[in-house]
Amino acid sequence: MSAFAHPALSVRGLCKSFGALRVAQSIDLELAHGARVGLIGPNGAGKTTLVNLLTGVLPADAGTISLEGEVIDKLKPEGRVRRGLARTHQINTLLVEESVRDNVAIAIAERERVAWSMLRYAKAWRACLEEADERLREMGIMDVADRRVSALPYGQQRLLEIAIALALKPRVLLLDEPAAGVPAAEAHHIHEVLERLPAEIAILIIEHDMDVVFRFARHIVVMVQGRVLKRGAPAEIAADPQVRAVYLGRSTV
Repeated sequence: MSAFAHPALSVRGLCKSFGALRVAQSIDLELAHGARVGLIGPNGAGKTTLVNLLTGVLPADAGTISLEGEVIDKLKPEGRVRRGLARTHQINTLLVEESVRDNVAIAIAERERVAWSMLRYAKAWRACLEEADERLREMGIMDVADRRVSALPYGQQRLLEIAIALALKPRVLLLDEPAAGVPAAEAHHIHEVLERLPAEIAILIIEHDMDVVFRFARHIVVMVQGRVLKRGAPAEIAADPQVRAVYLGRSTV
């Protein structure tokens, strides 16, 4: 059976609590192949918690997560990455003392399950470096490939994190506020890169900048207090009075 017989990502009845605090309440979510879905909601709605559940950083209390029809609930985070589920983080997790190129090449080596530290001067490592350069060109940051990550402007660090995620060859990519903390003068480059991401990858983006969400997403999911409040096309979400109330701080849900 073709993988396309199943959604790229399917979530059913996902629940998570910390004591009496319910941070995920019976969440259902589905991403088709090539989907562009925005996940929005006020601070504390549970958006990043949901991403942590999907990637295995947090264990769910109940529910199922399937990637192209394969249940991945019991897999550790690295196992989910190998199955094709990658993410970026709200606060980046780069190897800041390594070069930009090496950051991407290390991710490629891990994807291929080779010990990169043992292959620094081997043919396999050179192949990782060559592929890393391809990813950096896609992000428009090839000119800083040899620089140490700690010396990069923050906007370029965010682009590097996207390059690393793409180097993992994901089928589903979760972007957790990819432009967070980036000055407006640099953010436009990130927005341009988002528009050019491979069409076949299903993407879920968390973003507080509604201009970015409504330009990028073809479907939007609104979370409030750990549950899905609304879902629909951007125009439908923008016009919904309940969603507007949530963002204006008058919601009683």
